[in-house]
Amino acid sequence: MVGGHVEDAFVRLVDLVRATNGEDRDRARTHLLGLFDVVGPHDPRVGKARSALMSALF
Repeated sequence: MVGGHVEDAFVRLVDLVRATNGEDRDRARTHLLGLFDVVGPHDPRVGKARSALMSALF
């Protein structure tokens, strides 16, 4: 997220959630949720990333 690359950070973490399991997957998911809070719920990038995360989890 450094340098304003919010979407890139979201995509990388969603990809990590898809590619891992167990504790690694949970850590990536938890970190991503924390970033959602930092960016704010009204940012459209958060909504898009939340949808991608749901898809990755199920």
